[in-house]
Amino acid sequence: MRRVHMRAEGEVQGVGYRYTMQHVAGSNGVSGWVRNLRDGRVEAEIEGEDAAVQAVLDWAAAGPRGGRVTAVDVRDIPPAGGTGFEIRRDG
Repeated sequence: MRRVHMRAEGEVQGVGYRYTMQHVAGSNGVSGWVRNLRDGRVEAEIEGEDAAVQAVLDWAAAGPRGGRVTAVDVRDIPPAGGTGFEIRRDG
């Protein structure tokens, strides 16, 4: 089990990044959340099996069509045992 906190920067707001990430997360069976940050980045926490978390991170580095990801910062954090994947209010 792996849980990560990530922040993506570039053209990641207003391009469907959060909604597509929610779909990708659901398809990979991971839990967590995603939200926009006021500085233009997107922040998320993703938890699940190692390969599933990596699949979401791989998508996060590319982003949705129409977006352009220039950097993704990822750090491992302790698993929390969550369920579901939600879009949170902007932070």
